[in-house]
Amino acid sequence: MRAIPRWDRDATIKILPEAFAHGSERLARCQREAKTLASLNHPHIAAIYGFEKSAGMHALVMELVEGDDRSQRIARGAIPIDEALPIARQIADALEAAHEQGGRYRRAAAMPSR
Repeated sequence: MRAIPRWDRDATIKILPEAFAHGSERLARCQREAKTLASLNHPHIAAIYGFEKSAGMHALVMELVEGDDRSQRIARGAIPIDEALPIARQIADALEAAHEQGGRYRRAAAMPSR
């Protein structure tokens, strides 16, 4: 995480694995998906700020969402049903909004409510 000077906001920077960065077909798919995600506006979909290249690395720059990441949440054990249902609802709402805007996604991750 770092502040993006030109936007003066905190962001998450996800570095693409080397296999993606050097495979033109995979890189093109990542760029298309980033562009599609950037067109979405929904409270449970992180905003995409950019797809950057620097020093031979490619990275997706996106909204910083406070809270545990999946690995931290999984490490705490099974999610009780009273916590799991609202998360599932958030994912379903976000996917529905994305599909209504013409998107198709292979990955979905819950985001805390904003």
